[in-house]
Amino acid sequence: MNTSGLDYTALTIALIGAINWGLIGFFRFDLVAFLCGNMSWISRIIYALVGLSGLYLLTMYGRIVSGRSAQSI
Repeated sequence: MNTSGLDYTALTIALIGAINWGLIGFFRFDLVAFLCGNMSWISRIIYALVGLSGLYLLTMYGRIVSGRSAQSI
């Protein structure tokens, strides 16, 4: 599988989002809201980037499957 800089960036942003959701779930602490303000324009951009990164990472499933198919030939 060929990984690009966009893959690593999306994965990093999604991991930050996952850590934030873990903090919310375990401790009721929203790190993004704490750092940027509750639903400020900056926090909304961060939440949007996390969501877009997650959607982009869905494409990795197709690339992984096609990579495995190409290797088995």
